[in-house]
Amino acid sequence: KMTQQMRDLQLAQARKPPGPSSPNAAKRLYRNLSGKFRVNYTSFDEGSLAGRGEKEKLRKSYPFQSNAALFEAVELQDLDRVQDLLKQYSPEELDLNTPNSEGLLPLDIAIMTNNAPIARALLQAGAKESPHFVSLESRSLHLSTLVREAEQRVNELTAQVVNEAPNADCSEKEKQLKAWEWRYRLYKRMKAGFEHARVPDAPTNVHLSVASSSSVQVTFWEPLSVNSAVVTKYKVEWSCSPTFSPLLGEAVIDKLKNLHFTIRGLVSGTAYYVQVSAYNMKGWGPPQASVPPFAIPSNWREYDGRAPRRRGQAEALDHLLGQVKTVHQHCICHEPCKNQPQSRKHSVSKSLKHLFHPGSKFLKTLKRGLYLTAIFYKDDNILVTHEDQIPVVEIDDTYSCLLMQDFLWFTKVSCMWDEILWLRQCVTVSQSSCSCILQTRFKMLLAISQMQGLLGIQDLGQVFFEPVKDKQGNILIVTLKEVKTNQTFESVRWVPICKLQTSRKSVSSPEEPTALDTLLISVQDKLAYHQRSSHALSPGLYLGYLKLCSAVDQIRVLVPEQLPNILCHVKIRSNPNISREEWEWLQKMASVEEPVPAEPEAETSQNQLFQELQVAIKELMTLVNIPLQEAKDFRLYSQEVLDFGGQVSFLLLLPPSDDVCTAPGQNNPYTPRSGFLTLPLQIFELGEEG
Repeated sequence: KMTQQMRDLQLAQARKPPGPSSPNAAKRLYRNLSGKFRVNYTSFDEGSLAGRGEKEKLRKSYPFQSNAALFEAVELQDLDRVQDLLKQYSPEELDLNTPNSEGLLPLDIAIMTNNAPIARALLQAGAKESPHFVSLESRSLHLSTLVREAEQRVNELTAQVVNEAPNADCSEKEKQLKAWEWRYRLYKRMKAGFEHARVPDAPTNVHLSVASSSSVQVTFWEPLSVNSAVVTKYKVEWSCSPTFSPLLGEAVIDKLKNLHFTIRGLVSGTAYYVQVSAYNMKGWGPPQASVPPFAIPSNWREYDGRAPRRRGQAEALDHLLGQVKTVHQHCICHEPCKNQPQSRKHSVSKSLKHLFHPGSKFLKTLKRGLYLTAIFYKDDNILVTHEDQIPVVEIDDTYSCLLMQDFLWFTKVSCMWDEILWLRQCVTVSQSSCSCILQTRFKMLLAISQMQGLLGIQDLGQVFFEPVKDKQGNILIVTLKEVKTNQTFESVRWVPICKLQTSRKSVSSPEEPTALDTLLISVQDKLAYHQRSSHALSPGLYLGYLKLCSAVDQIRVLVPEQLPNILCHVKIRSNPNISREEWEWLQKMASVEEPVPAEPEAETSQNQLFQELQVAIKELMTLVNIPLQEAKDFRLYSQEVLDFGGQVSFLLLLPPSDDVCTAPGQNNPYTPRSGFLTLPLQIFELGEEG
C-alpha cells in the first residue's frame, strides 16, 4: 500500500513544476509562489458585494491549495507563514486534520521535527496527531518506510540522471532528484527526532484549589525540560486516596490555550487528591501530584451556615413595587381617572400632545435655574439638536441651589426610566403644591418626560456623579448613554465631538464659563468616566481598600479613576472561592488581638492564601500610596466575603476604626494623592449594582 502511495506521489510529482534544489531554494520558491497566491486572493474589490461573493467562491474552490501551502510551510519551518494561514483560513478550509498522501498531518511533521513554536500554533488552532499512529511501533515503522522509499526513489533518479544523455527530459529528472533529496533529508530528520525523543517530564507548578462546594480546580504549567518532544495533551486524575487507587476519574486536556481544569460533581467535605501528567509522541510521562496534595470542596458560608445576603432580594423588591402600584391604583390621585375612563384617555392624549407641542422644545441658552441634559454618543460622535446644541430641557427656573438629597433622588429615578409616567401619576400637582420637595421632584419627572418625548426614547442612560454648575446660578444634571447600534432619534442628529467643540461660539468669558460651556469643554472626561464605570472585573478574588470621607450632607467613597464602579483593589488570585478552611483560618487571625505573623502549615490552602494576601497587601498599599509601616494597624473585614455574581469576590482591607471615615476638617492620612476620586456613596452603590 505504501509503495502504491509513493507511485501515486511520483506521478503527481511528474505533473508538478520542477521541485526545489535545496531547503533555502525551496523556501524562496515557496515564498514567491505564496506571495503570488496572496495577490490573487486579495485582488477583489472588498467594497463590492459581488466581489466578496467571488472571493468566497475562490476560497472554497481551492481547499487543496491552502492545505498544501500549510504542509509546505510546516515542512520548511516557516512560522510566520503558518500563522498567516491559520489566521486567513478556518481549520475546515485548511483541512487541518486530514492526512496527506504520506499519512501525515501538519502537527505530526511539526512535533517530529521538534519545532515547538509551530506545534503550539497548530495545537491552538485545534490540530490533532494522526490517528494511524496507535503505538510507538506503528509510528517507527511508518517513518522507516517513508525514509526507505524516499531513499529508493533518490537512487533510481540518480541512476537515470547519470546514465541518460543531457536533454530536456534529463533536466526534468535532475529537478525531481533534488526535490526527492530534500524530502529524503526531511524524513530522516523526522525519524531521528522520533528516535531521540523521550517521554515528557512531569508538569510543573501543579496547584490545587477549592472552586466551590462541589468542585476543585487544578492549574499547571508545561514541563521544564526542553529536550523532550512537544507535549500535545495532558491528563488530570483524581482520587480519594493518596495512592490514587482506586481512581475516581480522569480527563484528557488537548486544548492547550489555558492549562487548567475544573473537576465538578464532587462531594462537599470530602478530600480529593489530584495529579497531572503530560503526553508526547513517545507516550505519557510521570504524574505530578498537586500542591496542596488534596482539597476539600467547600465554601466560606459553610463555616456558620450563612445564607447569601442577596438571596431573594430582587424578587422581594419586584413584589414590593407591585404592591405599591396596586395600592396607588386605589389612591385619591387615580380616582378621577378610574371614574372617568374617557376623561383619562383624553388626559393622556393631551399630555402626549403637550410633549410635542411647539412650546415643548430644547433650550438654546440657560437663564439661572435647574436643567436636564442628555448626552448620547457613538464612537467619536454626539447627538445634538438642529441648532448644534447638546439637548437641554428646563426642570425649574426658580431653583437656585440643588440639594444633594434631590440629586440623589434623581439618580434613583434613573433606574426606572420606563416608569416615569406612573411616578408622575403618584406625585400629582395637587400633592406637590403642599411640599417644596415634592414640587421639585414633580418638575424633575416632567423634565424627564419632556426629554424622552423630544428624543423619542425612554432610556436616558446613567446619571453623572455630580451636576455641572456655574457662577450665574445654572445647574445641569447630566445623563450619559452610549449608543452601539445605528439608532435614529427625533429632533437631533449626529456630529463629531471635536467639530462641536470647535464650532460652538461661547457666550461667556473664560474666567466665568457657563454650565453649558463647562460641559462642552469636559465632555470627553465625562464620556471616559461613563465607559470606565461600565467595565467589569475578570473572575477572581480581590483585595479591596475601603476609605470613606463625610461632608455635611453626604458620605463619599474613594475609588480609582480607571474603574470608578469598584473600590480601590488588587487581584489576589483567579479563583474567587474562599473555602471553609481558609475562612476558618481568617477568623482565627481576626480574633487574636495582637496577630503574630505565624505562617500556617506548609502545603495547605491556608498557607497559599497567607502568601497571596501578603503579596496583595503590599501591592495595594503601593497603589494607594500608603507606606507599609503606616498600614500595620490595618485589618481585614472578617464578617463576610463580598460576592458579586459568583465570579468575583472581595476581601476588604480597612484602616483603623477611627480612620475608616474621615470627618469634615479632619486630617486624612490614608487617602492617596492622584489617580483616584471620591463618589457619593449612593452613586457608588448604583454603579456597583449595575
